[in-house]
Amino acid sequence: MAGLRMPTHGLEMSTPPKDGVTSVEFCYEEDKADLLLISSWDHSVSIHSVSTNTLRYSYDHGAPVLGACFASGGTEVCSAGLDKVVKKFSVGAEPTGASGQIVGQHDSPVKCLCYVRDDDLLVSGSWDKTVRAWDPRTPTSGGAGPKPIAKLPLPGKVFSMDTHGHRIVVAMANRKINIYDARKLDPKHAEIETETLLKYQTRSVRCFPNGLGYAVASIEGRVSMEYFGQEEEQKKKSYAFKCHRKVEDGVEYVYPVNALAFHPKFGTFATGGCDGVVNTWDGANKKRLYQYSKYQTSIADLCFNVHGTKLAVAASYTFEQGEKDHPLDAIFVRDVHENEVKPKPKK
Repeated sequence: MAGLRMPTHGLEMSTPPKDGVTSVEFCYEEDKADLLLISSWDHSVSIHSVSTNTLRYSYDHGAPVLGACFASGGTEVCSAGLDKVVKKFSVGAEPTGASGQIVGQHDSPVKCLCYVRDDDLLVSGSWDKTVRAWDPRTPTSGGAGPKPIAKLPLPGKVFSMDTHGHRIVVAMANRKINIYDARKLDPKHAEIETETLLKYQTRSVRCFPNGLGYAVASIEGRVSMEYFGQEEEQKKKSYAFKCHRKVEDGVEYVYPVNALAFHPKFGTFATGGCDGVVNTWDGANKKRLYQYSKYQTSIADLCFNVHGTKLAVAASYTFEQGEKDHPLDAIFVRDVHENEVKPKPKK
């Protein structure tokens, strides 16, 4: 039942979206760490207070939302989706159901958004094979439409994106990865153009908290740990490992890994898959730390809060097996204990 504290899965948010969850994100500001942003196929962009388990604000993007993020010190949220439009909403200043202000536009659906805090830049990645950078302070009301600060052509559709410091990591179709410096976005070439170590389609990319590299998750039950730089030393450090698999009656079942989230204090990370399982890992020592009780359906997204004391889990069917009956979409928030995320000393 929604709203009850469930020891095995965490606190279930009392007013989840009515359709598939596409992203969950805690506010990055310490004084707003209680706020959880959720986007959904039901057109909603909602902000929840975790401590009181209440829906604080809810906005209507006007189309299925594929990605959302906090911006401007947590005073705004931005969203984008199938309508090809990037919008912003002022947290608390706009009424429930507000339609927001347009700050960006693409030629195809927008898959993901990132806010580059160091540069006050909103970055959107689309299936139109471009990344575009926008100034969130200059909304438009129509006419010729918003003009991006930069428009970066790409070799493939954008599937996932993340940022750390001035760096923007873009994961695309065909295993491509482009890495940009937000201070000098050059449409002619990226800072680094490479491919992941994984052989199959990318689902998620997330930067290490120390800024030295990034993790990539794929549909083939694998995650890679990859380091910035083209030098041989960095390449030697990179590796991939299998996860989110099971063997029954001699048959191995392999599940897509949809979600990655790094712990802000310890640098360990969580993975979530279509098997309904959330694991935590010590990437430096190449060990699994913990496995939580299985959820009823796919894990669509994960996020630690800024203190590393909470983990948001979106348990929402991701249609990897097509249309079928499935559990209701739900958001859980777990209390995080050190034994689940702290690296164990080497023996």
